Amino acid sequence: MLGRGLGQPALFTIVYTTLAAAIYFSLGVVADHALGLTPVVFLLAGVFFALAAMTYVEGASLHMERAGSTVFARYAFNELVSFIAGWAILLDYIILLAVTSFSATNYLTPFWDDLGRGTTELVLALGILVYVAVRNIRGFSTTRVNRITALVIADIALQVLLIVIGLATFFQPDVLLDPIELGTNPEWSEFIFALGIATVVFTGLESAAGLAGEVRASRGALKRLIGSATLVVMVIYVGIAVVAMTALPVVGNATSLSRNFLEAPMLGIAESFEQDWLSTSLQYLVALAATATLVAAANSAMLGLSRLAYSLSRNRQIPSGLGRLHPTRSTPYVLIVLATGIAAGLVIPEDLDFLVGIYAFGALLGLTIAHLSIIVLRYKEPERRRFYKMPLSVRVRGGELPIPAVVGALLSALAWVSVVITHDGARKVGFTWMAFGIVLYVVYRRTQGKSLLKRVTVPEEALRGPIRGQERREELEYGSILVPLTGTALDDDMVQTAGRLAGEEGDEALEGEGSTIEALWVFEVPMALPIDARLPDAQLEEARAALRRAKAGGEAYEGVTVATATVRARRAGAAIVEEARRRGVQAIVLAAEEPTRIRGGALLGGRGGPRDNFVGEVTKYVVSKAPCQVILTAPPARDVPAATVPDEATHPVGADGAEPPDQSISARPPLADG
Repeated sequence: MLGRGLGQPALFTIVYTTLAAAIYFSLGVVADHALGLTPVVFLLAGVFFALAAMTYVEGASLHMERAGSTVFARYAFNELVSFIAGWAILLDYIILLAVTSFSATNYLTPFWDDLGRGTTELVLALGILVYVAVRNIRGFSTTRVNRITALVIADIALQVLLIVIGLATFFQPDVLLDPIELGTNPEWSEFIFALGIATVVFTGLESAAGLAGEVRASRGALKRLIGSATLVVMVIYVGIAVVAMTALPVVGNATSLSRNFLEAPMLGIAESFEQDWLSTSLQYLVALAATATLVAAANSAMLGLSRLAYSLSRNRQIPSGLGRLHPTRSTPYVLIVLATGIAAGLVIPEDLDFLVGIYAFGALLGLTIAHLSIIVLRYKEPERRRFYKMPLSVRVRGGELPIPAVVGALLSALAWVSVVITHDGARKVGFTWMAFGIVLYVVYRRTQGKSLLKRVTVPEEALRGPIRGQERREELEYGSILVPLTGTALDDDMVQTAGRLAGEEGDEALEGEGSTIEALWVFEVPMALPIDARLPDAQLEEARAALRRAKAGGEAYEGVTVATATVRARRAGAAIVEEARRRGVQAIVLAAEEPTRIRGGALLGGRGGPRDNFVGEVTKYVVSKAPCQVILTAPPARDVPAATVPDEATHPVGADGAEPPDQSISARPPLADG
C-alpha cells in the first residue's frame, strides 16, 4: 500500500475533477485554433495524458513528498531545477483558478443572461475565487472528497449522454472531414498550439501528486487509475469534439463554436438540438453541472497550489513568510490569499484565449521537467524501491531507460517550443513570470547565505504563526539533523548530542520554531538476497525499539521533533549519505570510538549481532562523502578519568573532512549513558 491517510477516492476526485472540468473551458479555445482537427488534438492529448500519468505515478510513489514535478526534479537534478518546475506549475494553478472561476459565470447564463457579461460577471467570478480561498484555508476534508466524487461521476455521465445523443443527431463524416485542409485549414502552427492547450488535462496529476504520502492506494489501484483516466480523456474528449464539430461545423476558417460560444462551448452543443424541450433541458443540466464542476476544479487547483507552496517554503525556495501556515488550520493562508489576488487580476481582462495560452507555457515546461526527472532517477537511484514502475523500459548504459518518459519528454518539449514561438502572450508573460521567480529565488538564497543548488529545509513549526517580540526570525543553525542508529548504548549519546544542537534553551527559545532529528535505521541487505527480501522478526523489533527510544530521548529537548524512518541498502555508509542528501539535513551525528579503545565495530542496522565494524568504514565513508557537516560523538571511556576525555569529543566535520570555516560550532562533550 502507498502512504496512509486519505483513501483511493481522494486520488479519483483530484484527477477526475480536472478531467471533467477542462472540457468546459478548453473545447472552445482548442476548436478556435485546430478547427476540424479538434478531435485529433484531443486524441493526442490522451496520449500525452497517458505518458504523464505513468511519469507522475512512478515519481510520486518513489519520493512520497508533497508537490509533484518539483519533488522529482529535486532528487534528479538540484534545487534550482526543482524551483523552476515548481514556479512554472505555480503559474498554472493561478491561471486555472482564474479560468475556472471566469468560465463558471458564463455557464450560468441560462438562468440569467447578465451573469455572463459586464460587472455582474466580474463580481460573480471574484466571489467564486473568495469562496475557494476560504474553503482551502479551512482545509481538505474527507466529506468534501465524497461530495465531489459524486459530482464528478454525475458530470461524466452527463458528458457521455451528450456524446450519445449528439452522435445520433449530428454526426456526418463529410461535415467533419470536408473543411480540413492540412497545413492550411488549420495551419500547422495553430494545430500545434492547440495541442499545447489541450495539456490542461494533466494538471490534475500535479494536484494528486501533492497528496503523495497522504493517500493509501494499492499498486493495482494506481494502474486502474492510469488506465481509466486515459480512457476518459480519449473517449469523452474525442467524442465531445466530434459532436461539437458536426453540430457547429467549420465554415471557411472559423467555427461558430469558438465564434459564439468560446467561453461556454458545451452550452453551444446543447443549444444546437432542434427539439426545444431537449435543448432547454440540456442547457440547464449543462449549466448546473459545469458550474459545480468548475468550482470543484478551482478547489482542486487551490489544493495543489497549497501543497506546492508548502513544499517550496519548507525547502527555502521562496521566503518562509509566504508559506506561513494558519495557526489552527495548518494551511498556507498567505500564499492562498496572494494567489487569489493574482487570479482576480487575471480575470479582469476577460480573455480566455490569452489565459489558456499562458497556461500551456507553464504546463508543458513542468511536464518536460517531470519526464526528464524520472529518466534521470532511473540511473541515479536504480536500487531504490519503486512502488509503481512504468512499463516498456530498455537497458541502456547499465540502466533502465523508460521509453514512455523519453517519448513524453520529447513531445512536451517540442510542444513547449511551439507555444513559445506561436503565442505572443504566452511568451511574454511566461518568460516574465519565470525571470521574476528565478531572481526571487537567487536573491533569497544569497541573502540567507545558502547554496543555489543544495537542499535546505526548515521545520514545519517555523511556518506557523508570527513570532512574538521578534520582527525578523533567526533560523536555528541546525534545523534538521540525521542520526543513524546502531542499536547500542551509542544511540543515546548521538541523540543527546543532536538534541543539544537542535534544542531551544532558556530565553533563546522562540515560540513557534523547532528543529527535527531524523532518526534512521539502515537494514543492510546482503548482495545474495533481493533488496526487498523479508526481514527477520527479531531484526524488525530491534529496529522498532531503537527508534522508539530515540524518539523519546530526542523529544525530551524543548522544540525538538523526532522523525523516525527505516531504509534498506547494500552499504550502510552509502545509505546514510544518500538519505542526508535526500532529506536536506544540516548535519549528521555519528558515533565514534571510545577515546581509549580504537577498534572497528558492526555495520549499523546489520544482521543482528554485535556491531564491531560500525566505527571504521562507515564513519570514513560518511565523513568523506556527506553533503553536510558530520558530528562525531564519543562517550567517556569507563577506564579513563573524565579529565582525559578530549574537548573535541563532539566536533563538526565538513563534507571534505575539514572543519567548515563559517559553520563550526562550539565543541561540547556529549553526555554519557545514564
